[in-house]
Amino acid sequence: MSDIAIVYHSGYGHTHKVAEQLAAGAGATLVAIDENGNLPDSAWDTLAQAKTIVFGSPTYMGNASWQFKKFADATSKIWYTRGWENKLFAGFTNSASPVGDKGATLAWLQVLAGQHGGVWISLGQLPSNTKAATTADANRLGGSTGLLVQSPADASVDEIPQGDLDTAKAFGKRIAEITARFS
Repeated sequence: MSDIAIVYHSGYGHTHKVAEQLAAGAGATLVAIDENGNLPDSAWDTLAQAKTIVFGSPTYMGNASWQFKKFADATSKIWYTRGWENKLFAGFTNSASPVGDKGATLAWLQVLAGQHGGVWISLGQLPSNTKAATTADANRLGGSTGLLVQSPADASVDEIPQGDLDTAKAFGKRIAEITARFS
């Protein structure tokens, strides 16, 4: 088992693909929240044993999906016993629009980590913000708090911009490096 667990919900498969890229960069274990907002019992053990937990959710209507929120509410028992205190945390989100209020989702994920007494890992990448920038560039959406990904509403899972997937993999590597420093 990895020291890093990525717990995420994916409504249409796009967020799952991003989670896979993060996991490839970080050497992380994927923990999927199902369509009813639940985790298998073994997944809770995976999260308890992880040194770093990465939260991932699509942004729907300016925040995380209801399935992710149900998971977050279920962590209140862990919060009460301080079970995740001093763990490292990071986060990512995906939406159809270039902005799509993804910042609100990331801020909410960061607050959730803070409520658990965690330490947040930022993206750590400069934005690609020149006129020559394309969808193939890393951090093309200019995130700092965490990973931002855009999947146009009519795009298949295979059409997620390569720059966003490359940013996810690089973020995974950063998460692994920071996790190793704190081990």
